[in-house]
Amino acid sequence: MATIGVQEPVEMQEPPAAPPSVAHRVADPGPLGLAAFAMTTFALSIANTNVWAPAGDTALALALVYGGSIQVLAGMWEFARKNTFGALAFTSYGAFWISYYVLAKFILPGVKAADVPTVVGVYLLGWTIFTFYLMVTTLRLNVALVVVFVVLEVTFVLLTIGNFNSQETLIKVGGWCGVATAAAAWYTSFAGVINETFKKSVLPVGPLTR
Repeated sequence: MATIGVQEPVEMQEPPAAPPSVAHRVADPGPLGLAAFAMTTFALSIANTNVWAPAGDTALALALVYGGSIQVLAGMWEFARKNTFGALAFTSYGAFWISYYVLAKFILPGVKAADVPTVVGVYLLGWTIFTFYLMVTTLRLNVALVVVFVVLEVTFVLLTIGNFNSQETLIKVGGWCGVATAAAAWYTSFAGVINETFKKSVLPVGPLTR
């Protein structure tokens, strides 16, 4: 007699679980770092234009606290978010402002007048080179950051040449480019915070095609 087999029940396999969403331990520090950079750059650039020369003292205060210390903190928070570009940029430019404070307050007063252009020129040249390769990196990020770093690079080039050669006209033009840099950084900071707050794109930053 033929045996009628009993079909084993088929176990239903559960669908694979969806990957967990990325939970950041800190809020986006980008708008903070950009705001700190913008305000300090604005004060120093206004001094360089010679419109309000005493703004240089304002820039020193901002360089130590807002542009310097706060940007370094923003860079550390970018490390926590695993954002290599933000971590490098904010930490480095925070160090730029702190070192600028040290240079202006403690180093330059003891340097011979004839050597000041070289000291400042070499200092700015290093930051010009650094800003150039960050500018190239922004080509993979968004238009707003591209604008910030392109204008910042032009600013550093003008200030470097102007200080090496003691050319007041170039330094003034560099100052106005610095004002434009501050405006672009403020816009990018504003876009970051308002878009995050409203949970939609209120101010465009122009994401680039990757």
